[in-house]
Amino acid sequence: MNDHERTGTVLVGYDGSPVADEALRWGVREARLRRLPLTVCHAWHWPYPLRQPDNDTLEVLRGAGAIVADEGVRKAHGLAEDLEVRWRLERGWASAVLLEASRDAALVVLGSRGHGGFEGLSVGSTAVQVASHADRPVVVVRPEPPSSPQGRERLVVGVDGSAGGESAIGFAFEEAALRGASVTAVCSWWDPAAFREPDRVPFSDPEMIRREAMARFEEDVAPWRSRYPRVSLETEFVVDTPRQALIGAARGAALLVMGARGIGSGPQTLLGPVTQAALQEALSPVVVVPAHGAGRRGPAQTAGASARGATG
Repeated sequence: MNDHERTGTVLVGYDGSPVADEALRWGVREARLRRLPLTVCHAWHWPYPLRQPDNDTLEVLRGAGAIVADEGVRKAHGLAEDLEVRWRLERGWASAVLLEASRDAALVVLGSRGHGGFEGLSVGSTAVQVASHADRPVVVVRPEPPSSPQGRERLVVGVDGSAGGESAIGFAFEEAALRGASVTAVCSWWDPAAFREPDRVPFSDPEMIRREAMARFEEDVAPWRSRYPRVSLETEFVVDTPRQALIGAARGAALLVMGARGIGSGPQTLLGPVTQAALQEALSPVVVVPAHGAGRRGPAQTAGASARGATG
Protein backbone atom coordinates (compact mmCIF):
# COMPACT_ATOMS: atom_id res chain seq x y z
CA MET A 1 0.00 0.00 0.00
CA ASN A 2 1.56 3.29 -1.05
CA ASP A 3 1.83 6.48 1.01
CA HIS A 4 -1.19 8.08 -0.62
CA GLU A 5 -3.37 5.07 0.20
CA ARG A 6 -2.26 5.16 3.84
CA THR A 7 -3.16 8.83 4.17
CA GLY A 8 -6.28 8.96 1.98
CA THR A 9 -9.90 8.16 2.69
CA VAL A 10 -12.47 5.72 1.39
CA LEU A 11 -14.92 7.88 -0.58
CA VAL A 12 -18.55 6.75 -0.90
CA GLY A 13 -21.01 8.43 -3.24
CA TYR A 14 -24.32 8.61 -1.38
CA ASP A 15 -27.75 9.73 -2.56
CA GLY A 16 -30.03 7.86 -0.16
CA SER A 17 -31.04 5.17 -2.66
CA PRO A 18 -31.05 1.46 -1.71
CA VAL A 19 -27.95 0.77 -3.82
CA ALA A 20 -26.21 3.73 -2.15
CA ASP A 21 -26.87 2.03 1.19
CA GLU A 22 -25.17 -1.08 -0.16
CA ALA A 23 -22.23 1.04 -1.34
CA LEU A 24 -22.07 2.56 2.14
CA ARG A 25 -21.80 -0.90 3.71
CA TRP A 26 -19.00 -1.70 1.29
CA GLY A 27 -17.24 1.56 2.05
CA VAL A 28 -17.43 1.04 5.81
CA ARG A 29 -15.89 -2.41 5.49
CA GLU A 30 -13.11 -1.14 3.22
CA ALA A 31 -12.33 1.78 5.52
CA ARG A 32 -12.03 -0.53 8.51
CA LEU A 33 -9.86 -3.02 6.61
CA ARG A 34 -7.55 -0.24 5.41
CA ARG A 35 -7.68 1.69 8.72
CA LEU A 36 -8.76 4.83 6.90
CA PRO A 37 -11.52 7.37 7.54
CA LEU A 38 -14.70 7.21 5.49
CA THR A 39 -15.98 10.19 3.51
CA VAL A 40 -19.68 10.28 2.62
CA CYS A 41 -20.11 12.49 -0.44
CA HIS A 42 -23.37 13.92 -1.77
CA ALA A 43 -23.83 16.22 -4.76
CA TRP A 44 -26.79 18.55 -5.19
CA HIS A 45 -27.72 20.82 -8.10
CA TRP A 46 -30.50 22.84 -9.67
CA PRO A 47 -32.10 20.25 -11.97
CA TYR A 48 -33.68 22.59 -14.52
CA PRO A 49 -31.66 24.05 -17.41
CA LEU A 50 -33.60 27.26 -18.07
CA ARG A 51 -34.56 29.50 -15.16
CA GLN A 52 -31.87 30.54 -12.70
CA PRO A 53 -33.00 29.86 -9.11
CA ASP A 54 -32.92 32.51 -6.42
CA ASN A 55 -30.78 32.19 -3.31
CA ASP A 56 -33.67 31.03 -1.14
CA THR A 57 -34.40 28.16 -3.51
CA LEU A 58 -30.74 27.18 -3.63
CA GLU A 59 -30.59 27.18 0.15
CA VAL A 60 -33.59 24.85 0.28
CA LEU A 61 -31.90 22.48 -2.19
CA ARG A 62 -28.66 22.59 -0.25
CA GLY A 63 -30.55 21.88 2.98
CA ALA A 64 -32.20 18.86 1.39
CA GLY A 65 -28.78 17.63 0.27
CA ALA A 66 -27.40 18.11 3.77
CA ILE A 67 -30.17 15.89 5.14
CA VAL A 68 -29.17 13.12 2.71
CA ALA A 69 -25.46 13.42 3.56
CA ASP A 70 -26.21 13.46 7.28
CA GLU A 71 -28.32 10.32 6.89
CA GLY A 72 -25.37 8.60 5.22
CA VAL A 73 -23.07 9.58 8.08
CA ARG A 74 -25.60 8.34 10.63
CA LYS A 75 -25.92 4.97 8.87
CA ALA A 76 -22.14 4.63 8.60
CA HIS A 77 -21.77 5.22 12.34
CA GLY A 78 -24.48 2.64 12.90
CA LEU A 79 -22.37 0.10 11.00
CA ALA A 80 -19.12 0.97 12.76
CA GLU A 81 -19.25 3.20 15.82
CA ASP A 82 -15.48 3.52 16.08
CA LEU A 83 -14.97 4.61 12.45
CA GLU A 84 -14.01 8.18 11.65
CA VAL A 85 -16.70 9.40 9.24
CA ARG A 86 -16.56 12.68 7.36
CA TRP A 87 -19.09 14.18 5.02
CA ARG A 88 -18.73 16.25 1.88
CA LEU A 89 -21.61 18.23 0.39
CA GLU A 90 -20.99 19.98 -2.94
CA ARG A 91 -23.09 21.70 -5.57
CA GLY A 92 -22.70 20.16 -9.00
CA TRP A 93 -23.31 17.04 -11.06
CA ALA A 94 -22.54 13.86 -9.16
CA SER A 95 -19.77 12.61 -11.46
CA ALA A 96 -17.90 15.94 -11.41
CA VAL A 97 -18.19 16.27 -7.63
CA LEU A 98 -17.04 12.71 -7.03
CA LEU A 99 -14.07 13.02 -9.39
CA GLU A 100 -12.93 16.17 -7.60
CA ALA A 101 -13.36 14.51 -4.20
CA SER A 102 -11.52 11.37 -5.37
CA ARG A 103 -8.23 13.28 -5.44
CA ASP A 104 -8.04 12.77 -1.67
CA ALA A 105 -9.23 9.15 -1.77
CA ALA A 106 -7.49 5.80 -1.76
CA LEU A 107 -10.66 4.08 -3.01
CA VAL A 108 -14.02 5.22 -4.41
CA VAL A 109 -17.20 3.19 -3.80
CA LEU A 110 -20.39 3.84 -5.80
CA GLY A 111 -23.73 2.21 -6.34
CA SER A 112 -24.29 0.93 -9.87
CA ARG A 113 -27.19 3.36 -10.18
CA GLY A 114 -28.84 5.93 -7.97
CA HIS A 115 -32.22 7.61 -7.89
CA GLY A 116 -31.85 8.77 -11.49
CA GLY A 117 -32.18 6.69 -14.64
CA PHE A 118 -34.96 4.39 -15.77
CA GLU A 119 -36.35 1.13 -14.51
CA GLY A 120 -34.17 -1.81 -15.50
CA LEU A 121 -31.02 0.28 -15.95
CA SER A 122 -28.11 -1.91 -14.80
CA VAL A 123 -25.48 0.81 -14.42
CA GLY A 124 -25.94 4.58 -14.40
CA SER A 125 -23.95 7.31 -16.11
CA THR A 126 -22.32 8.49 -12.87
CA ALA A 127 -20.74 5.09 -12.20
CA VAL A 128 -19.48 4.82 -15.77
CA GLN A 129 -18.10 8.37 -15.87
CA VAL A 130 -16.31 8.11 -12.52
CA ALA A 131 -14.86 4.68 -13.37
CA SER A 132 -13.70 6.04 -16.74
CA HIS A 133 -11.96 9.18 -15.47
CA ALA A 134 -10.83 8.51 -11.89
CA ASP A 135 -7.17 7.85 -11.18
CA ARG A 136 -8.15 5.81 -8.12
CA PRO A 137 -9.73 2.33 -8.01
CA VAL A 138 -13.52 2.59 -8.27
CA VAL A 139 -15.79 -0.11 -6.84
CA VAL A 140 -19.26 -0.30 -8.44
CA VAL A 141 -21.68 -2.12 -6.15
CA ARG A 142 -24.91 -3.85 -7.21
CA PRO A 143 -28.33 -3.20 -5.64
CA GLU A 144 -28.39 -6.67 -4.11
CA PRO A 145 -25.26 -8.04 -2.44
CA PRO A 146 -24.02 -11.36 -3.89
CA SER A 147 -24.98 -14.42 -1.89
CA SER A 148 -22.27 -15.15 0.65
CA PRO A 149 -20.29 -18.22 -0.46
CA GLN A 150 -19.45 -20.91 2.03
CA GLY A 151 -15.91 -20.58 3.34
CA ARG A 152 -13.33 -18.14 2.06
CA GLU A 153 -14.32 -15.25 -0.21
CA ARG A 154 -13.10 -15.39 -3.80
CA LEU A 155 -11.90 -12.45 -5.87
CA VAL A 156 -11.62 -12.70 -9.66
CA VAL A 157 -9.14 -10.64 -11.69
CA GLY A 158 -8.68 -10.32 -15.45
CA VAL A 159 -5.09 -10.68 -16.70
CA ASP A 160 -3.79 -9.75 -20.16
CA GLY A 161 -0.28 -8.37 -19.63
CA SER A 162 -1.31 -4.73 -20.08
CA ALA A 163 -0.51 -1.92 -17.64
CA GLY A 164 -4.18 -1.94 -16.58
CA GLY A 165 -4.08 -5.68 -16.07
CA GLU A 166 -0.93 -5.44 -13.96
CA SER A 167 -2.52 -2.78 -11.74
CA ALA A 168 -5.63 -4.97 -11.43
CA ILE A 169 -3.58 -7.96 -10.27
CA GLY A 170 -1.87 -5.83 -7.63
CA PHE A 171 -5.20 -4.54 -6.33
CA ALA A 172 -6.70 -8.05 -6.28
CA PHE A 173 -3.87 -9.50 -4.20
CA GLU A 174 -3.82 -6.56 -1.78
CA GLU A 175 -7.59 -6.77 -1.33
CA ALA A 176 -7.45 -10.54 -0.88
CA ALA A 177 -4.76 -10.16 1.78
CA LEU A 178 -6.93 -7.63 3.64
CA ARG A 179 -10.02 -9.83 3.45
CA GLY A 180 -8.39 -13.24 3.91
CA ALA A 181 -9.80 -14.12 0.49
CA SER A 182 -8.51 -16.18 -2.43
CA VAL A 183 -7.74 -14.90 -5.94
CA THR A 184 -8.81 -16.45 -9.24
CA ALA A 185 -6.77 -14.98 -12.12
CA VAL A 186 -8.40 -15.38 -15.53
CA CYS A 187 -6.92 -15.08 -19.00
CA SER A 188 -8.88 -15.85 -22.17
CA TRP A 189 -7.52 -17.27 -25.41
CA TRP A 190 -9.18 -17.68 -28.79
CA ASP A 191 -8.10 -20.57 -31.00
CA PRO A 192 -7.20 -19.09 -34.41
CA ALA A 193 -8.07 -22.39 -36.10
CA ALA A 194 -11.67 -21.89 -34.95
CA PHE A 195 -12.05 -18.62 -36.89
CA ARG A 196 -13.74 -18.48 -40.25
CA GLU A 197 -12.11 -16.83 -43.23
CA PRO A 198 -11.08 -14.03 -43.59
CA ASP A 199 -10.60 -13.72 -39.78
CA ARG A 200 -8.52 -16.85 -39.45
CA VAL A 201 -4.92 -16.11 -38.55
CA PRO A 202 -2.46 -18.18 -40.62
CA PHE A 203 -0.52 -19.72 -37.73
CA SER A 204 1.09 -23.00 -38.64
CA ASP A 205 0.92 -24.34 -35.09
CA PRO A 206 -1.99 -22.95 -33.02
CA GLU A 207 -1.20 -25.35 -30.17
CA MET A 208 2.29 -23.92 -29.85
CA ILE A 209 0.84 -20.40 -29.72
CA ARG A 210 -1.62 -21.49 -27.04
CA ARG A 211 1.15 -22.99 -24.91
CA GLU A 212 3.23 -19.83 -25.28
CA ALA A 213 0.27 -17.66 -24.26
CA MET A 214 -0.38 -19.87 -21.23
CA ALA A 215 3.28 -19.63 -20.20
CA ARG A 216 3.16 -15.82 -20.44
CA PHE A 217 0.02 -15.80 -18.31
CA GLU A 218 1.78 -17.83 -15.60
CA GLU A 219 4.74 -15.42 -15.79
CA ASP A 220 2.41 -12.47 -15.24
CA VAL A 221 0.95 -13.88 -12.03
CA ALA A 222 4.14 -15.49 -10.65
CA PRO A 223 5.59 -12.33 -9.02
CA TRP A 224 2.33 -11.70 -7.17
CA ARG A 225 2.18 -15.29 -6.01
CA SER A 226 5.65 -14.80 -4.49
CA ARG A 227 4.84 -11.39 -3.00
CA TYR A 228 1.65 -12.65 -1.31
CA PRO A 229 2.45 -16.27 -0.36
CA ARG A 230 -0.48 -16.48 2.07
CA VAL A 231 -3.04 -15.60 -0.59
CA SER A 232 -4.45 -18.69 -2.28
CA LEU A 233 -4.22 -18.30 -6.08
CA GLU A 234 -6.04 -20.25 -8.78
CA THR A 235 -5.37 -19.58 -12.46
CA GLU A 236 -7.89 -20.14 -15.25
CA PHE A 237 -6.74 -20.13 -18.87
CA VAL A 238 -10.03 -20.07 -20.75
CA VAL A 239 -10.72 -20.66 -24.44
CA ASP A 240 -13.46 -18.09 -24.80
CA THR A 241 -14.02 -14.39 -25.44
CA PRO A 242 -12.67 -12.12 -22.66
CA ARG A 243 -16.17 -10.89 -21.83
CA GLN A 244 -17.65 -14.36 -21.46
CA ALA A 245 -14.62 -15.73 -19.65
CA LEU A 246 -14.61 -13.04 -16.98
CA ILE A 247 -18.32 -12.71 -16.41
CA GLY A 248 -18.59 -16.48 -16.19
CA ALA A 249 -15.67 -16.78 -13.77
CA ALA A 250 -17.09 -14.02 -11.56
CA ARG A 251 -20.33 -15.87 -10.80
CA GLY A 252 -20.46 -16.25 -7.04
CA ALA A 253 -17.35 -14.12 -6.52
CA ALA A 254 -17.16 -11.39 -3.90
CA LEU A 255 -15.51 -8.99 -6.36
CA LEU A 256 -14.47 -8.81 -10.02
CA VAL A 257 -11.27 -6.78 -10.52
CA MET A 258 -10.70 -5.18 -13.94
CA GLY A 259 -8.18 -2.86 -15.49
CA ALA A 260 -9.73 0.28 -16.96
CA ARG A 261 -8.65 -0.90 -20.40
CA GLY A 262 -6.69 -3.82 -21.80
CA ILE A 263 -4.31 -4.37 -24.67
CA GLY A 264 -7.09 -4.41 -27.25
CA SER A 265 -8.09 -0.81 -26.47
CA GLY A 266 -6.69 2.25 -28.20
CA PRO A 267 -4.62 4.83 -26.31
CA GLN A 268 -7.55 7.28 -26.30
CA THR A 269 -9.99 4.75 -24.85
CA LEU A 270 -10.97 5.58 -21.28
CA LEU A 271 -12.84 2.37 -20.52
CA GLY A 272 -12.30 -0.78 -22.56
CA PRO A 273 -15.20 -2.76 -24.02
CA VAL A 274 -14.66 -5.78 -21.75
CA THR A 275 -14.68 -3.56 -18.66
CA GLN A 276 -17.80 -1.80 -19.91
CA ALA A 277 -19.50 -5.17 -20.42
CA ALA A 278 -18.53 -6.26 -16.90
CA LEU A 279 -20.07 -3.11 -15.41
CA GLN A 280 -23.28 -3.83 -17.30
CA GLU A 281 -23.54 -7.60 -16.94
CA ALA A 282 -21.56 -8.93 -13.97
CA LEU A 283 -23.67 -9.92 -10.98
CA SER A 284 -20.85 -9.29 -8.52
CA PRO A 285 -19.44 -5.88 -7.56
CA VAL A 286 -16.81 -4.69 -10.04
CA VAL A 287 -13.71 -2.64 -9.27
CA VAL A 288 -12.09 -0.70 -12.11
CA VAL A 289 -8.38 -0.10 -11.48
CA PRO A 290 -6.51 2.60 -13.45
CA ALA A 291 -3.16 1.75 -14.98
CA HIS A 292 -0.05 3.03 -13.24
CA GLY A 293 3.21 2.59 -15.09
CA ALA A 294 3.95 0.66 -18.24
CA GLY A 295 2.99 -2.98 -18.49
CA ARG A 296 5.32 -5.55 -19.98
CA ARG A 297 4.46 -7.96 -22.74
CA GLY A 298 1.80 -10.39 -21.67
CA PRO A 299 -0.05 -13.37 -23.16
CA ALA A 300 -2.04 -11.44 -25.73
CA GLN A 301 0.92 -9.43 -26.96
CA THR A 302 3.08 -12.53 -27.20
CA ALA A 303 0.60 -14.59 -29.19
CA GLY A 304 -0.72 -11.87 -31.43
CA ALA A 305 -4.32 -12.19 -32.55
CA SER A 306 -4.73 -15.71 -31.15
CA ALA A 307 -4.62 -14.69 -27.50
CA ARG A 308 -6.92 -11.94 -26.24
CA GLY A 309 -6.49 -10.56 -22.75
CA ALA A 310 -9.31 -10.42 -20.27
CA THR A 311 -9.09 -6.98 -18.70
CA GLY A 312 -10.46 -4.43 -21.09
